[in-house]
Amino acid sequence: MTWEEAVEHDRPVVVTGLMGAGKSSVARILAAELGRELRDSDPDLSARYGATAAEMAERDGADELHRREAEHLRDALAERPSPVIAAAASTVEDPDCRAALGPAVVVWLDAPPEVLAERMLSGGHRPHFEPDLGAMLTKQRARRGPLFTEVADLTVDVSSTRPEEAAAEVLAFLGGR
Repeated sequence: MTWEEAVEHDRPVVVTGLMGAGKSSVARILAAELGRELRDSDPDLSARYGATAAEMAERDGADELHRREAEHLRDALAERPSPVIAAAASTVEDPDCRAALGPAVVVWLDAPPEVLAERMLSGGHRPHFEPDLGAMLTKQRARRGPLFTEVADLTVDVSSTRPEEAAAEVLAFLGGR
């Protein structure tokens, strides 16, 4: 699909991946380049519920956090004009979310768990469901990787790329401007 077709058909662009992959940064760049609104689950949910994802997981439980993240994705996908969406990784485990992604252009930002674990140390807003972040992300990638593969139109290896480079790869995939 070209960029022109994505815009012409008003298809949402969804950036997903495990915590630390750079979803927010890449989606922010894409939204600016494509002239679209940005819907990012972390700040959107924080504004709505008055807590970071980590605080919601602690206070309300992981299941409730993931329900809210899924609701955020489904709501954002329904918006018109279509936004660029930074979607929480948990949403890929929800069958309704995977089905809703059908008409969207889905980008999976992927990197080895140890790279993502290192990046997670810089942000306290991300929930640490286990003390060993590398082990936690390895389990999440094993469980979610096949689902990301199922829904992704493009997979970008972000293990050694900056967000600007990842966004450029997405824009090239969409045909640029």
